[in-house]
Amino acid sequence: MGEGTQQYAGVGGAGATALVIQSTPNGGPGRWEGWLREGGLDLDVVAAYDGAPVPESLAGHQALVVLGGGYLPDDDARAPWLPATRALVQEALATGTPVFGICLGGQMLAHVAGGAVKGSHGHPEYGSTPLRLRDAAAEDPLFQGLPATPTAIEHHVDAITELPPGAEWLVESDTCPYQAFRLGDGPAWGVQFHPETTADRIRQWDAANVESHGFDRDTLHRAALADEPAATDVWHTVALRFAAQATERAGAA
Repeated sequence: MGEGTQQYAGVGGAGATALVIQSTPNGGPGRWEGWLREGGLDLDVVAAYDGAPVPESLAGHQALVVLGGGYLPDDDARAPWLPATRALVQEALATGTPVFGICLGGQMLAHVAGGAVKGSHGHPEYGSTPLRLRDAAAEDPLFQGLPATPTAIEHHVDAITELPPGAEWLVESDTCPYQAFRLGDGPAWGVQFHPETTADRIRQWDAANVESHGFDRDTLHRAALADEPAATDVWHTVALRFAAQATERAGAA
C-alpha cells in the first residue's frame, strides 16, 4: 500500500466540506471522520435520526457522505428524512459532486440511480468479511492498487439486487455480489460494507440479534480484531482518496 499522510499533505486549506447524513445514533462517521479531515475534508454531520433538518441542497458542500442505518432507501414512514436525503443524492449526481454511500447509503445511491434493493435478501453478513476486487477496480480512482482480497466489517440483511445502468461493479463477496460500485466515471461510490467501523464496534451490537442470524458476537469480534491491521490500511487509503476527490473539486471552483 504505502499511501498515507505524506501523499496527501497540504490538501487541507482547500475549503472543502462534506455533508454527512447520519441515520442512527451509533452510525456515525467513525474513523472516517479523522481520515477525511487528514485528507483536507471537513465534515458537516447532520443527525437526521434525531430530528436535525436535512439541508435542501448541497450549497456550501463539496462532497456528500450518506451513512448506514437499518432502513431500506425508501423506508420513508420509519425514517422521514430519507426523501430529503435521496434528493441530495440526486443533486450530487446531477452536479458531479463526489458521493460516498455506506450500507444504507450505498443502497440509496443504487436506488436513486435506477438500480434495485431488496429487504432481507440473500444471506446476512455480519462481522469481518472477505471481499474480492473485480477487474474494474484496477482502473478505479479509489480502489485501484488495493489488495485483491481485503476484508471489511459487514452488518446487513438487505442488499442491492441490481446495479444502476452504467455502474462499474468493483467489489464482490461470496454471499453478496454487489459490495462496491461506481457510477460512470465517478465521482459517486456505493459500498455495502462499513469501512468507517472498527472491530470494537462489534462489541456494541445486540448479541441476541446477531445470534438470530446465525452468528456469535464474541467470535465475530475476535476475527475482526485479527483482520483489523490490514483492513485499516486499506480503508484509510480509500478515505484519503475520496477526500482528494472533494478537495480537488474545491480547488477548481
